[in-house]
Amino acid sequence: MTPVFLNGQIMSREEARISPLDRGFLFADAIYEVIPIFRSRLFLWSEHYHRLERSLSAIGLVNPYSEAEWRHHLGTLIEKAGGGDLAVYLQVSRGAEEVRDHHISEGIAPTVFAMTLPPLPSDPALEQTGARIVLLEDIRWHRCDIKSTALLANVLLRHEADGKGAFEALLVRDGWVTEGTSSNVIALKGATLTTPPDGPQILPGVTRELVLRLGASEGFSIRRERIRADELLKADEVWLTSTRRILAPVSQVDDHPIGSGRPGPGYRRLWLAWLRHLNAFAAGVP
Repeated sequence: MTPVFLNGQIMSREEARISPLDRGFLFADAIYEVIPIFRSRLFLWSEHYHRLERSLSAIGLVNPYSEAEWRHHLGTLIEKAGGGDLAVYLQVSRGAEEVRDHHISEGIAPTVFAMTLPPLPSDPALEQTGARIVLLEDIRWHRCDIKSTALLANVLLRHEADGKGAFEALLVRDGWVTEGTSSNVIALKGATLTTPPDGPQILPGVTRELVLRLGASEGFSIRRERIRADELLKADEVWLTSTRRILAPVSQVDDHPIGSGRPGPGYRRLWLAWLRHLNAFAAGVP
């Protein structure tokens, strides 16, 4: 049995049923989070929980559970899934109505769903040679800071990047880099890490914040400034951050090599810092 959580109950994935009139299905009227699990423990839980609350508030949804209730339900799901190193996907939609209507009715019971995801396999080629990414026009809506399930633009942009043989698409709006289709971006120049500032054009990445904290502890300066696409090409190193892969080095943007065209010393330094952080977490250090 592959266990899932649906509206307060643990059941098999095959048993789970959601109404076709659910607003998450019809309108993408829903919020989601993906949280890594290491050694059967939720990683960066507080940060993910607070982002979930911010997103729910932004679309006028009351969080269906307290933080303690979420921890209980997700902990039970992780246990039923066998624990270990996983990730958990959770989604809260506005719920199902009697008819399809753009109007939001009062008193709809939200639909709450969660499932575990297997860990991403390690990619030695990525670690040794880095990723080739492409720059594409950012065609998404203007509230990318809300972690909504309305990801059609992200899906289409990622599909376009796949068609170009790229690892990821980095998005550009009016000449400024925003983020990837499922990642944040950090550029290294000298001893300074630069990332676009939070705002409606990007999702505030929980993993990005961890990498920046680790970077500061390693002696790097941190800047939250907009990055022009042409300036990105002049960076010594470029990295992508995401919940499940943590940190990925970029070796080429379109046809332009970044730095030496291979993962640089900054990446290796931050990756070692990440491994130390993970080992401390596994040992129970707060």
